[in-house]
Amino acid sequence: MKKIALLVTLFAVILAGCGQNNKENGESVPVQEAPPEQVTLKVASLIPPMTEILELVKPTLAEDGINLEVVVLGDNVQPNSALAAKEVDANFFQHIPYMEEFNRNNSSELVPVTPIYFANYGVYAKKYKTMDELPEGAVIAIANDLSNVDRSLALLAQHGVITLKEKTDTYYTKADIADNPKNYKFEEVDLLMLARMYDDADAVVMTPAYAAPLGLTPKSDALLTEGVENNFAITLVARKDNMDSEPIQKLAAAMKSEAVREFLKEGYDETAIPAF
Repeated sequence: MKKIALLVTLFAVILAGCGQNNKENGESVPVQEAPPEQVTLKVASLIPPMTEILELVKPTLAEDGINLEVVVLGDNVQPNSALAAKEVDANFFQHIPYMEEFNRNNSSELVPVTPIYFANYGVYAKKYKTMDELPEGAVIAIANDLSNVDRSLALLAQHGVITLKEKTDTYYTKADIADNPKNYKFEEVDLLMLARMYDDADAVVMTPAYAAPLGLTPKSDALLTEGVENNFAITLVARKDNMDSEPIQKLAAAMKSEAVREFLKEGYDETAIPAF
């Protein structure tokens, strides 16, 4: 037993000596890094491809310790209300003019972080293949919020369907129509009702997101399209107090990645044009 105890003691001394030698020789002992502290980032959104882009970047953010929680809401007012009330950290569903209109009406401080893609606005008609075929006095349905009334009228003016007066306020309204040769009637409806108007109105002006459920795309089916020379890119939006935070900036970087560009190209080439 004495021999065994002696051997154990000798072995321990040798190990201690090796450890000491490693320290003296400047060799560091590997230390396992602690995983990054988890931060939850809540982002409100509405429909694809917005929600799909957020889901796509989740794994990238998780590597940086950011748990991205996508909050899908039911209308185009809730995402801004939730962001202003600090119920979510950002939202991804709107263009800048729509955000600015919300700020003016609610004394909010929502701010754009980065544009992601252009949802190519278009004019669609169930019975007609060109704008020239629309009859005198045809009913054209447009979204009823100020920014999208402006956008719809500007699109029609861009293609010479109507003529607008010189803009003197933030938005064009129907009162700014200077010339309407075919006496089109513009029916303003809630944004989420536009797709339903496809059966009832002679034409509807809407984004690809609302045309898609009808099996329509801008490139294949729209009578007129908007393009990218405008300020209507779908944009990641945050608040003034958190837009520069590390999680928001990492989200913005992930959403402007080549993976997102390829996703839009492969899945939404007809409807979404990258803005980065």
